[in-house]
Amino acid sequence: MDTSSARWQKSSYSQQGGNCLEIARGLRGVMPVRDSKDPHGPALAFPAPSWTDFLAGLKAGAFRSS
Repeated sequence: MDTSSARWQKSSYSQQGGNCLEIARGLRGVMPVRDSKDPHGPALAFPAPSWTDFLAGLKAGAFRSS
């Protein structure tokens, strides 16, 4: 996956401690994700529907620890 022309966007939580993600929009069918502290490092690519489901789960509180 070539992400050289991707426009990366930092998490809205990037001001809180530095442990943040960046995502790249606009690549058909995938959602690239990388560590904001290592912008030249590797990126993970998730299928777009899986990324959408993951975000819905986060918003619904599915991943909160008790």
